[in-house]
Amino acid sequence: MTGRAVRPAASARTEPPPSMVERMTLILDAFTGRSARLTLEDVARHTGLPRSTAHRILDQLVRQHWLDHNAHGYGLGQRALGLGGGDGGQSRIREVAAPLLHELQITTGLVAHLAVLDGAEILYLDKVGGRLATSVPSRVGGRAPAHSTALGKAILAWLEPERVDALLGPEPYRLTNRTIGDLGTLHQELHRIRRRRGLAFERGESFPGIACVAAAIRGEEGPVAGLSLVGDIRTPLENVAPLVAAAAREASLTLFPGSGASARRARTRRPCPAPPPEATWSPETMNRLLALDARTWF
Repeated sequence: MTGRAVRPAASARTEPPPSMVERMTLILDAFTGRSARLTLEDVARHTGLPRSTAHRILDQLVRQHWLDHNAHGYGLGQRALGLGGGDGGQSRIREVAAPLLHELQITTGLVAHLAVLDGAEILYLDKVGGRLATSVPSRVGGRAPAHSTALGKAILAWLEPERVDALLGPEPYRLTNRTIGDLGTLHQELHRIRRRRGLAFERGESFPGIACVAAAIRGEEGPVAGLSLVGDIRTPLENVAPLVAAAAREASLTLFPGSGASARRARTRRPCPAPPPEATWSPETMNRLLALDARTWF
C-alpha cells in the first residue's frame, strides 16, 4: 500500500507489556512518518498485541484524535501531528486556497470561506469578505457544527456513512428550525450532494438570514477541506455554484496532482461510497444539473 511504513517487530519481545500506556506507545511508535498508513494487521504484527486488543486501543486512539482512520487504514491524527509541530497540512491548504478565495470574493462580492473538518465541527481556516463580511458571524479559528453548514455537509458527503454516524452521534442538535436534526434526513441530504457532484447548500441552517454554497477539496483518500461562498438568504446561490465547484476542483488538483488517476485505480479495488466528480463541467452540463435539481436544493 502506498505510504505504508512498518518497523520490524522486535524479535526479543515475548509478550506485550501489561500497561495501557505502554501498549498505546507501542502502537503510536509503529507509525514512522506523517504519511504512514497501517492496517489493523500491520499494527498487531509490529506491536505483538493480540488483534482484538490492538483493535480496541486503536478505536480509543481514533476517538481521541491521536490517530485517524479511513478506508486506506490508520494514520497519525491531529493530536499526534500537533505534538510534532505540524498542523496536519493546514498551512499548505491555506496557501493553495488563498488566491482562489480572493478570486471568488472579487468575482461575486460574497464572503468566501475555507474550512476543515475537526471532529463533528468545521474549523474556519480563512475568511475573505467584502461589504458583507461583518454581517456573516464567522471568524478565522472559529467553529460551527458540521451538519448545520454547507461547508460541513460538503465534506461529510464524501465520508463513509458509518464515520458520519460516529462523528455526529444519533441526534445532531439544531441551531435553527431549519437545521437537520436526525441522521436519516442528513444522509438523504448527503446523497443529494453527491448526486450534484459535491455541491452543498444551506439557507438559515446555521444562522438565520444567511445562505451558503460549498464544495469539498478532495484527494485520493477523501476530503481534506471545503470552500464556500456566503451571502444573505436572498442570494441566488445557483448562479455562483459553478464557480465554487471549479475553485474546489482547482485546489484539489494543485494539492493532489494525479489524484484522479489514483482514485480510478482505487475504485477497482473497493466500492466507492459516492460517484466521482467529473474532470470538467461544461456550461451545458452545469445548466442541465441546475435545471434538474434546483427544486431540491433549498
